[in-house]
Amino acid sequence: MQELCHWIDGKEAKGTTGRFSDVFNPATGEVIARVPLASATELAAAIDSAEKAQIGWAATNPQRRARVMMRFGQLIHDNMDMLAELVSREHGKTLPDARGDVQRGLEVIEVCMGAPALLKGEYTDNAGPGIDLYSMRQPLGVVAGITPFNFPAMIPLWKMGPALAAGNAMILKPSERVPSTSIALAKLAQEAGLPDGVLQVVNGDKEIVDAILDHPTIQAVGFVGSTPIAQYIYGRAASNGKRAQCFGGAKNHMLIMPDADLDKATDALLGAGFGAAGERCMAISVAVPVGDETADALIERLVPKIEKLKVGPYTAGDDVDFGPVITKAAQERINRLIASGVDEGAKLVVDGRDLKIQGYENGFFCGPSLFDHVTPDMEIYREEIFGPVLSSVRAKTYEDALKLVMDNDYGNGTAIYTADGDTARDFASRVNVGMVGVNFPIPVPLSYYTFGGWKKSAFGDLNQYGPDAFRFYTKTKTVTARWFSGIKDGAALNFKALD
Repeated sequence: MQELCHWIDGKEAKGTTGRFSDVFNPATGEVIARVPLASATELAAAIDSAEKAQIGWAATNPQRRARVMMRFGQLIHDNMDMLAELVSREHGKTLPDARGDVQRGLEVIEVCMGAPALLKGEYTDNAGPGIDLYSMRQPLGVVAGITPFNFPAMIPLWKMGPALAAGNAMILKPSERVPSTSIALAKLAQEAGLPDGVLQVVNGDKEIVDAILDHPTIQAVGFVGSTPIAQYIYGRAASNGKRAQCFGGAKNHMLIMPDADLDKATDALLGAGFGAAGERCMAISVAVPVGDETADALIERLVPKIEKLKVGPYTAGDDVDFGPVITKAAQERINRLIASGVDEGAKLVVDGRDLKIQGYENGFFCGPSLFDHVTPDMEIYREEIFGPVLSSVRAKTYEDALKLVMDNDYGNGTAIYTADGDTARDFASRVNVGMVGVNFPIPVPLSYYTFGGWKKSAFGDLNQYGPDAFRFYTKTKTVTARWFSGIKDGAALNFKALD
């Protein structure tokens, strides 16, 4: 069995604690590797290395840091198949989906190639008699990223790209369920010219997370995961004087108006609801058809298409639409929530429980499930299921549908399918959700914009990637400079305007 390592000071480092976590192949249920769980002592060694390396990296001019990002991006592109294989083997998602995981991370690295433009300050000459004002963006120092299992390549790249391009050193703590991709990315970054110690990958569990949050050298923490953990990390980081950017759970709704193209809406729900086995924070888990006629027609179209979806291991190639969920515990939780929906009176139109695949009987598979007549008081509506389960909540009017979204605790993403521009414009303007799709089911912005939810889906003032990421990973220093060119002043004892 493979024993994985940390990545410290530019090389693989074996764990020293004797504590390990099993890494599974979700399709077979087999343990394929063991990952070491670091101690606070190992973290301290990584931070010490990062702190020393960051000084020289920050002094490297932005163009040269951008060139490292350029080479890094090319290496990611050249090694796409290798990275996708690692993602699929440990996460279970199909290879095309895994390539998409890598690609969306690569796009953030491509934006980081233009970091010099995003790191510029401002300048005002002659702001007062002989006085110039200017600002500069400087790196924070050592920062940390704590990333989830569902996007083993994309989210680590979202974190490390802007942080490194801005001149910081990063401690990356990937999910212990999918550790191999982060190590592979660290090796590619080194090959691209990133100095040893600037990027450290330290594996671990809650013990190491708490150590990251408490260590005084770490200046900022970025996290993606569940809402309770996001809230915990945000609070503990803030109490220790750190910047924190924490993204949590979601319950994403898609409104289907009576004038929508139902065939397109149906296809959108298939991909957005069941892709990656529903293990996406931007997955559509709630369809909101407006009017019973719309709802009946939507369900009629959905059922045969859902029943044709193919579930299986990523090794089956193009014959598979989505794979297993991440763990046995996740599989059991999904099945329990489906049972609760039945018990509470929702109509289970398609039942994906107890799916068995020949040769993969021990895999963590869940077939696609569809509920109709779900109501907001039901557990399957209140909870983020994070599995291949789509719920239909019928709304009588557009206003009822809009209120349903706005009353929900989460505010990550939402979408509306309609042929009416006024309705779409009203929805986009009024809905209290961070990312909105119009006839677009998963509205993840392109990498030169920014990604972030509202309400209990996000904690912190700045979003991931795009310009917000460079604001998060830098601090602004403003200089007021005066050069005496024949100006004669006496002592000024009163606070006054520069002019």
